[in-house]
Amino acid sequence: MKQSFAFLLLIGILLSACGPAPTEAPASPTITARPVSTRTPTPAASASPTPPPPGSGQQTFILSLHDNGYNHLFAYSPSSLNMTRLTDGQWDDIAPSISPDGTRVAFASNRNEYWDIYLLDLVSGQTSRMTDTPEYDSTPTWSPDSQWIVFESYVDDNLEIMIKSTVDANIPVIRLTNHPATDQHPTWSPQGRLIAFSSNRSGEFEIWLASLDQPSDDRYINLSNSPLRDDSHPTWSPDGNWLAWDGVSPAEPESIYLWDYNRPGDPARRVAPGGWPAWNDNGTQLAARLSTPNEDYLVAYNTNGTFSLPAVPQQSIRGLDWRNMPNTALPVIFSRAALASPTPLWQVSIEIITDLPNNRSSIVRMENIQAPHPYLHDEINESFTALRNRVIVETGWDALANLENAYVPLTSTLDPGNNEGWLYTGRAFALNPVLLNAGWMVVVRDDLDGRTYWRLFLRTLAQDGSQGEPLRNRPWDLNARYNLDPLAYEQGGAYFNEIPSGYWLDFTDLARQYGWERQPAQTNWRTYFNGVQFNEFVITGGLDWRSAMLQLYPFDILVTPTAIIPATRTPTPTPTGYRYRSPTPTVTATETPRPTFTPAP
Repeated sequence: MKQSFAFLLLIGILLSACGPAPTEAPASPTITARPVSTRTPTPAASASPTPPPPGSGQQTFILSLHDNGYNHLFAYSPSSLNMTRLTDGQWDDIAPSISPDGTRVAFASNRNEYWDIYLLDLVSGQTSRMTDTPEYDSTPTWSPDSQWIVFESYVDDNLEIMIKSTVDANIPVIRLTNHPATDQHPTWSPQGRLIAFSSNRSGEFEIWLASLDQPSDDRYINLSNSPLRDDSHPTWSPDGNWLAWDGVSPAEPESIYLWDYNRPGDPARRVAPGGWPAWNDNGTQLAARLSTPNEDYLVAYNTNGTFSLPAVPQQSIRGLDWRNMPNTALPVIFSRAALASPTPLWQVSIEIITDLPNNRSSIVRMENIQAPHPYLHDEINESFTALRNRVIVETGWDALANLENAYVPLTSTLDPGNNEGWLYTGRAFALNPVLLNAGWMVVVRDDLDGRTYWRLFLRTLAQDGSQGEPLRNRPWDLNARYNLDPLAYEQGGAYFNEIPSGYWLDFTDLARQYGWERQPAQTNWRTYFNGVQFNEFVITGGLDWRSAMLQLYPFDILVTPTAIIPATRTPTPTPTGYRYRSPTPTVTATETPRPTFTPAP
């Protein structure tokens, strides 16, 4: 598509604002090695102050964490600042990015119903809105001179890369990519001439490089070339010599990879497990999110893969950045958010039943729920009700009104392999799988700790950007095993060819905030559909299965009865009076006569 004169003019404005092109920048799609450059772009007079030199200030994390049903921004310095809340409210703040001078944070938020880019001033504590569109805008990162921000936006039914000025609101947004594929997670190089991002335009998610010196489609270069792995969240080292990203595949866990800009022909090397990497100002360490099936950890590594920060457990991390801050003394305005005590998402209400022996717990009936047995444990029924009401608000429809299962009595039999199923305890429920076939639910495959887990997404009723978020990963098609494809049959399904369009709610992530954990698939899930267990969620309450069962039942039900072997059947007596067969007479051999020889005369 030919670009208009106005678009080329905007590109020229962008290139001039980002400083002159360094001599070492590649001038063609072929990346060549360059010497290390210590020159930084000269900011304009209206730009932010010069960033502090590496090593000064305090190493501080800005994270987006689960916080009482929502995601908010937190500041954390291992040496001087405890985990401190910076934002609060009944909305989500995700994907923080610290400015090069350490005084501002760009992030995405739906505080005004739609997802837009906001700027948080760490000096004054004031928040300003940067974009104002119904489209989904997220994952911002800064240009080296802090005058521009590159981010992703959901347009034309997929994510594209956009650029916007932070100093002149009258400059229109510049669209960097225009492709049917998903382009996401952009990051600006320290030299200001390159933008790396993740895209599936080659069929798999790989890391691509866009040169701002080339306005044509030849500007895009595939860096990772990893057809068996999905790569995302690229981030440049402070000197621009290294590019880190995370990659995941069914054969290996999510891991951090390093690519050497000066040796572009070498493949990226694996550093350590983790995702969403972030550099420190020295370029010697990488922070990351380490994911487990139902919990995340904040970790940091040296570039050789050794730990430099002990793991800090968090319920869920939806973005992080790491910088040397001029100081960790936050303005007083943040104290309101830091000291806020949000209303609990639900409160447990136990019904006292005096006729239950040994103070055992009870199950209660769930109103307006269709299930074979619409009951749940008395300790977790309020959590289910609160989660159900929240899903109605976030999606616009009641996905938990019809369940495949809730409480299952001992008189019922579960599928093979579920003899110790949590549904017996009343602490679990299973969504109706009909939603999957109807197109209102999709599942994304997660391979963690050697087991297969699933992440459920529910399609929102409103598709105007006011509910949910776009999908970033290709879902897993469980029904592909029935398409007469031998490979899909052996693998228990296949990835979708394309990412479904529209807006979706991450039900797994929301349920985790209400205490519900997902369950791993059985080892035979590839050949046994009911072993997939993609739709079952549990609140264990810190109990194992036996302890949870003893809350409802006496100990006798856990005692395996000794099998009683039935008596041997009495054999039928042998009848008498048989007439025995006469013996066969022995045949006497007949002697063969020998010939007589008459002598000759």
